[in-house]
Amino acid sequence: MFIKKLHQQVICNHHEPIAHTPLGQLRGVKTEDAYIFRGIRYAHARRFHMPEAEEAWEGVRDAIIYGFVCPEITTPVPHDQFTVPHVFYPQHEDCQYLNVWTQSLDENAKRPVMVWLHGGGYATGSGIEHYAYDGEELSKAKNVVVVTLNHRLNVLGYLDLSAYGEEYALSGNVGMADIVEALKWVKQNIAAFGGDPDNVTIFGQSGGGGKVTTLLQMPAADGLYHRAVIQSGVMDPGPAARVREKNKRLTEMLLEELGLDASRVSELEDMPYAQLSVAADRANIRLNEETGERFMWAPVPDGIYYVGYPFETGFRKETLHIPVMMGTVFAEFTSNFDTPAGNGLKNAWTREEAMHHLKEKFGDATEKMAAAFEEAYPGRTPADALFADTFVRRATVRLAKQRAGEGGSATFVYLFDLESPFNDGTLAWHNAEIPYVFHNAQYLEPSYIPGVTEKLQEEMSGAWAAFAEKGDPNHPGHPLWHPVTGDACPTMIYAPESGERIDHDAAFLDAAPKGRVLPVFLQKKKEPSSSFGPQSK
Repeated sequence: MFIKKLHQQVICNHHEPIAHTPLGQLRGVKTEDAYIFRGIRYAHARRFHMPEAEEAWEGVRDAIIYGFVCPEITTPVPHDQFTVPHVFYPQHEDCQYLNVWTQSLDENAKRPVMVWLHGGGYATGSGIEHYAYDGEELSKAKNVVVVTLNHRLNVLGYLDLSAYGEEYALSGNVGMADIVEALKWVKQNIAAFGGDPDNVTIFGQSGGGGKVTTLLQMPAADGLYHRAVIQSGVMDPGPAARVREKNKRLTEMLLEELGLDASRVSELEDMPYAQLSVAADRANIRLNEETGERFMWAPVPDGIYYVGYPFETGFRKETLHIPVMMGTVFAEFTSNFDTPAGNGLKNAWTREEAMHHLKEKFGDATEKMAAAFEEAYPGRTPADALFADTFVRRATVRLAKQRAGEGGSATFVYLFDLESPFNDGTLAWHNAEIPYVFHNAQYLEPSYIPGVTEKLQEEMSGAWAAFAEKGDPNHPGHPLWHPVTGDACPTMIYAPESGERIDHDAAFLDAAPKGRVLPVFLQKKKEPSSSFGPQSK
């Protein structure tokens, strides 16, 4: 199950395949479809300190197996393992590794480079965690170089110790600093893998999409990438001052949990990760009780290294020339993926049953919401309105129009709207689009739709690759897609019959309550983890 090829010769000899990088030689493997190099170290780092670039070496290093992934405070068992297979790999703080899939080792090939930033918020995940993250098929189908990477997360990557000495000034952003170091490695070395260091696209989903937005706001990353794709990752973190305040308070509580005062902060560098992470988790719980707000690990906006989120600061003028794609999936965190069995299958509900659930969720706004939804999505039933995402979609449209209004380069918006046959009809959930982008959707058995799956993954992987090549996702066989203007938002809706619509759901978004509102029968479930939702792990 979930095996791409049962019979494929893999070459791995002493003398081939060898990539000759400026730092030294790397030995990978050669399949029938790609050259693959796994577990390439791009940096080293002391805990809470900035990363240092990997140094040159003599001889040939093996790049055959994946490198360590960052330790996680908790590693939740994914309940969506059947539909989104996960890979769990050994964890260690020494986690600055990346992986490369390519079609050529000719340094003159100059193929577009696509660097993937994984989801899991800023707390969990890795560059190989999802089966869909495997870059072999995308590299082969679209002749691009694919890079995935691991970096520091959670308390290791985002604990703000800046109040305890200059050496910790950037501790709240070292997870992002790792990514910057990885991009520096790409710029210096990717030509040895047939990639063009002057044509690098950063793309990521959920927390990975948030990382893409953050990089746009980080001067240290300037010149290291040339296109940006934000998938299901636009979420307003709130005022920077409040973010800094919460991070500062969490650190104070963590020290209290460990019985340390300011003079002993350096002891955090050497204590076992388990001890540190448990203390951080307890501090998180206390902070939640104190403020009534859920704390999530994230970059700390200091106005210099990380300028701050564009909603508050605007986009940096230095990155307005970067073409951007951003989008969402139809149901995101509110998909009927999680509907309890006692509530039945949404496609079997009568209109009356659907309206009853809508009224539970939206109250007096129900009729207005239902009418606006049916206008936005002709042919759908009110049952689907119950699960339609407005939280991430609204923020994405807002950010896209803001960027266009600020004079940014072309910004393209999409919506993934494919209902899976899983459980007699499951609306697109958070993560559902990733296999189509990576050209791996045909291997996911529960969601496979003959003819539709192949067509949609060609459209989407082709659009992402075309965008990586030239900053424009339009390509032969793809519906015409226009960029956003300041007052209009064309959206490419990826569905069995894909096509562009302009502000199709504006009335529905206006009518919907602000914030994220779950159907009543889903509100009783455990609150999603810090990995940005129940399907993101």
